[in-house]
Amino acid sequence: MLFCLASASAQNLLPPIGQWREHLNYQQTIQVVKGDQLYVATLTNLFALDANNDIERYSKITGLNDIGVKCIAWDQTTQQLLIAYNNSNLDVLKGSTVKNIGDIKRSSISGNKTVSNIFCLNGTAYLSTGLGIIVVNLKKYEISDTWLIGSNGAQTAVNAVTSDGQFLYAATDEGLKKAPISNANLSDYRNWQNISGTTGLPSGSLTNLVSANGHLIVQKNDSLIIQNGAIWTTLYFDPAWPILNLSSSENKLLVCQRTAAGAARVIVLNTSGAIEKIFAQSGTISLPRSAISDNGSIWIADQFGGLSKNAIERFIPNGPPGTASGEMIFDNGTLYVAAGAVNNAWNYQYDRNGVYFFKNDLWTYKSYYNTPVLDSVLDFIALAADPSDGSLWAGSFGGGLVNFKPNGTPLIFKQNNSTLQPAIGDPGSYRVSGLAFDQNNNLWVSNYGASQELHVRKADGSWRAFTIPFTHLENAVGQILVDDYNQIWIVSPKDNGLFCFNYGQSIDNINDDHWKFYRQGPGNGNLPSNNVLCILKEKNGFIWVGTDRGIGIIQCAGSVFSPQSCDAILPVVQQGNFAGLFFKDETVQCMAIDGANRKWIGTKNGVWLVSEDGEKIIYRFTEENSPLLSNDVRKIAVDPATGEVFISTFNGICSFRSTSTDPVANNNNILAFPNPVPAGYSGSIAIRGLTNNAMVKIAELNGRLVFQARALGGQMIWNGRNYKGEKAASGVYLVIVRDDSGIDRAVSKIVILSGR
Repeated sequence: MLFCLASASAQNLLPPIGQWREHLNYQQTIQVVKGDQLYVATLTNLFALDANNDIERYSKITGLNDIGVKCIAWDQTTQQLLIAYNNSNLDVLKGSTVKNIGDIKRSSISGNKTVSNIFCLNGTAYLSTGLGIIVVNLKKYEISDTWLIGSNGAQTAVNAVTSDGQFLYAATDEGLKKAPISNANLSDYRNWQNISGTTGLPSGSLTNLVSANGHLIVQKNDSLIIQNGAIWTTLYFDPAWPILNLSSSENKLLVCQRTAAGAARVIVLNTSGAIEKIFAQSGTISLPRSAISDNGSIWIADQFGGLSKNAIERFIPNGPPGTASGEMIFDNGTLYVAAGAVNNAWNYQYDRNGVYFFKNDLWTYKSYYNTPVLDSVLDFIALAADPSDGSLWAGSFGGGLVNFKPNGTPLIFKQNNSTLQPAIGDPGSYRVSGLAFDQNNNLWVSNYGASQELHVRKADGSWRAFTIPFTHLENAVGQILVDDYNQIWIVSPKDNGLFCFNYGQSIDNINDDHWKFYRQGPGNGNLPSNNVLCILKEKNGFIWVGTDRGIGIIQCAGSVFSPQSCDAILPVVQQGNFAGLFFKDETVQCMAIDGANRKWIGTKNGVWLVSEDGEKIIYRFTEENSPLLSNDVRKIAVDPATGEVFISTFNGICSFRSTSTDPVANNNNILAFPNPVPAGYSGSIAIRGLTNNAMVKIAELNGRLVFQARALGGQMIWNGRNYKGEKAASGVYLVIVRDDSGIDRAVSKIVILSGR
């Protein structure tokens, strides 16, 4: 049988300046429902597939109010999709309009509010939750009632709801309960009758409930029991195949199954108990979570295999395979992302997702799943791009060092072909936790927990190991940075501090080596805290040190080993009517610089962009005020060519198109975009490819000045208005640049179309 990956995918192209896009995993599908089109929930958000197999993505970027989808349902009466999130927040989607119902999330009611299932009928949604049934009016977008239908009015978990037109039925932990749908007081538990334990229906908890072909079917453990008239009988049971989920459509029963050994399938049952079809394709069906029948085709949402049609065609919007907590770097137009992780105690997490690659708006990856040689190499957390051949070096926290060539099999460096050593007390674990190339193309490697914790692979391929001459817990070493003086800076996690190493004239001559240990307190390095989490070299050579108590700046990197003290400066900044230490109350987890030498700061409370001198906050993004996917920001990388800022968070990767790019050597290749400026466009117009801090003028063809500003790094932003704040009229405008020579010259034109 032929299997193919559907090429249909909504484009996720570079956004305009000031706009966001998400980079989420669309392969982890958990539910598919039929509405005006197919809607597919993933672990994070959702996408839709129309009759032409065109895909549209829905996320916080497009107006959803949350991330982390629990379940979805379509209401035929109002033609709307109800989305329930893991935190019990609700969104109602109709076309491109989103209405939020946040009452359950905000409610202080005790009990389990998690929505496990949704049943829609005539503009009303019945939410199955851990405490009972919550009723939602989809016309007024409000919670209309809460029904606690447990014994004596207590809370009881409701696992599914359905109706036969006369009665509402609820599969609960206490059994199957029913109540007349016309009853005006269904919040009174006494109006609900428990019918389990009678007429063949066993007593006890029921996990699911559907209707098909005029019958009710309940799931009890791994048995399906059907109501025929007044009698309940077993419809289906196979002890070899545990049931993951049950759904119904087109009067068929769709049963998702998976064995303890990992075998998986979806079967189609009729209401006589006969199996009509079996879908068990390896690689496509591995953890089926939901299935429906639509015009005779079976659509399956699999948590590992994505959405498939008849288990043959697969529809998966492009994205990375998952979240990422390791380093992110740009090199030669490609974003590299280390997908592994360590926890706060610096223990490996057995993450097999490998390394992600993002180029030309397309995500790919190399990991255990598609590169067999990486079967023992987990938790990639460190990256470095090789300036000599364009290859990528990646550090695994446990599996050693890996060199990814542009073409060819990855090479793994551990005990037999390098000086790398296992962690003390863990002889099979080669923990590479930091990587950086120096100015002579030597690759410096942090070897966490080893007796010699710093290593270098010299440009000629030979290796040398060093012992750091200071006591530090667990021989903990992490991120490495090389400064403008070719000195090696090494983060020491576990509240140890920061090391600086100068190897002198020769790596092989240890007699001219110099070391310095930076810690908290004046005279000891004056760091804000010994718990150093990240370091950054800005364009003027200063070393920024991020800790769990703010940021320190080392402004004297060239004098670290001079007799004079070279302590970190703890900037004091004005915050409203008060002055305080820079990010004093924030855990600074990551930092990055843009083309204008501004700093992007990632914390557990969102992300900031601060000015070059650190005295002004330009942006602050949180999950509450922006499409940021989580306030827990793990890593940040800035595309030097486009200014797009990639932000890796607890919930996944998103990006923001910022205003600054890296400057260029001359103004010979200026690009203005969008150009032409379309009718109705009200966003920013960017002029890119400029020298640093160039003066840019926008003028009419007769030379009359319309606007001028300096470049941020290599890019100037124009809002499309003149100096009076009026929208520029349609027509052709000159872009005139004055560089360091002081000479004005026209380098480009911008066409503005009518209708703005």
